[in-house]
Amino acid sequence: MVIKSRDFLIVSKEILPEAILKTAQAKELLAKGDVDTINEAVERVALSRSAFYKYKEGVFPFYEASREKIITLSLILENKSGILSQVLNFIASVRGNVLTINQDIPLQGIAHVSVAIETAGMLDIPEKLLEGLGSLDGVRKIEVIAQS
Repeated sequence: MVIKSRDFLIVSKEILPEAILKTAQAKELLAKGDVDTINEAVERVALSRSAFYKYKEGVFPFYEASREKIITLSLILENKSGILSQVLNFIASVRGNVLTINQDIPLQGIAHVSVAIETAGMLDIPEKLLEGLGSLDGVRKIEVIAQS
């Protein structure tokens, strides 16, 4: 038996063709139970069945790719007391399991931090983790730098 390896990219949806975006929307409708059949899903998002079948095996949301995996985030934080603690508390509040933390020496009021998080036990999807972290006071930038 030969197991084929698949390569993945994280791509901003702003640059994707409409058919790929609509395929993702149709799959989400099916997954949530908002529709019962593929026909209903493709009709609702105005996509042809052939386009859906062409892309359905290669399109899935970020959270689906990240569930029960490890994601590594790069954060730029203001160098103020308690900000890293808030970040770690937020990760814990959504049941992300922090595996490693690396912080460079803060320079010019900015601290670069990388955090590896296991997502298996998370209450919500990793996209919500990123949104929540981004809303914390003192968090200037977040990037997903790895996922396995």
